[in-house]
Amino acid sequence: MRPSRGMGVMKALRMPRPAMPKSPVGKSSMPRMPTPKTITRKDNPDEVTMYAKGGKSKWIQGAIKKPGALHEQLGVPKGEKIPAKKLAKAAKAPGKLGQRARFAQTLSGMRKK
Repeated sequence: MRPSRGMGVMKALRMPRPAMPKSPVGKSSMPRMPTPKTITRKDNPDEVTMYAKGGKSKWIQGAIKKPGALHEQLGVPKGEKIPAKKLAKAAKAPGKLGQRARFAQTLSGMRKK
């Protein structure tokens, strides 16, 4: 039987660590901040894109495709809070109702207090 099949843990191979670049005398040893990465498209190499410095400030709004759909499905009027018990019960349901309820539970944990 091979040692990798149920014969316990095998020791990892000892790999040499990569050499760290030496900093010039007089300069700090702090690593430099990475520069923004450039992407060259394969279908159009002339078009070059840079990564954005920061993300959108309201990125989650794009994830909510149909605002108010969960309220409508649960029979809760818009503008009112969905009770936690009702949301927990709906989260166990299959299909879109369950997906929306679980997503609502996730978003409720992201709120700043």
